[in-house]
Amino acid sequence: MSQLSTRHLLGIKDLTPEDIHLILDTAANFKEVINRPIKKVPSLRDITIANVFFENSTRTRLSFELAEKRLSADVINFSSSNSSVKKGETLVDTVNNILSMKVDMVVMRHSSPGAPHFLSRNVSANIVNAGDGTHEHPTQALLDAYSMREKLGDLHGKKIAIIGDILHSRVALSNIFCLQKLGAEVMVCGPITLLPKHIASLGVKVELDVKKALEWCDVANVLRIQLERQQIKYFPSLREYSLYYGINKKLLQELDKEIVIMHPGPINRGVELSSDVADSEHSIILHQVENGVAVRMAVLYLLAGVKG
Repeated sequence: MSQLSTRHLLGIKDLTPEDIHLILDTAANFKEVINRPIKKVPSLRDITIANVFFENSTRTRLSFELAEKRLSADVINFSSSNSSVKKGETLVDTVNNILSMKVDMVVMRHSSPGAPHFLSRNVSANIVNAGDGTHEHPTQALLDAYSMREKLGDLHGKKIAIIGDILHSRVALSNIFCLQKLGAEVMVCGPITLLPKHIASLGVKVELDVKKALEWCDVANVLRIQLERQQIKYFPSLREYSLYYGINKKLLQELDKEIVIMHPGPINRGVELSSDVADSEHSIILHQVENGVAVRMAVLYLLAGVKG
């Protein structure tokens, strides 16, 4: 199979295992490209891509922009903070105005879950979800899976623990779907107040003790405490969270094995990870950032080949 089964990337839920393998294999080819002296390829030379971000983002937006430019696409950036959205313009009107400039693809981040799905039904361009509310963040899950595969080989049967603020995390949900489709076992771990009520129904193990989760897993994907999404207090203090759920060097040294540490960023150092873990040989956090560009290149390249 050399083509995706869908013309949009709205969520991992909509991808087949074959789609995921195709994206990861294509990303491996693009990773070679971005490590060459000349890092550009003309693959999307005739394609125009709009990055439409209704929510703040540094890493994801820069990663997509770099991926687009490495593929030689024409890029326009749209930020809602200085746009007509402030004047009451609807989402569809905003995007249709952008599309009237002959844009082929829209990469969108939005605070409302389902916004990219809504858009995909109402506009003609390919839509890439760069994060919708607390719902999904598919390219983060794909780059996480790529980074794990690069380190561990085939993920079938591997044990992955997702630790931290599961309740507010779109990364967690996309990771669960992606890892399960690749045959991995998934555990979530965090304070009970930060675990969604019906999380076990997704077929994941649930653990409240971080030490037990670390003893079980091959990879710990550690999530940030998303204070900006929390309207109420889910735990007494950051210090207390760090005491019970923070991962430090001492905790890793007490394990009878080596595990891989990941984090989608940005890191709250000293809260979910101590600096000596984030910067240690266990950590592949900077590899994730590098791999993000290759994976997003793969997604854009493959979607450009799927016409509606």
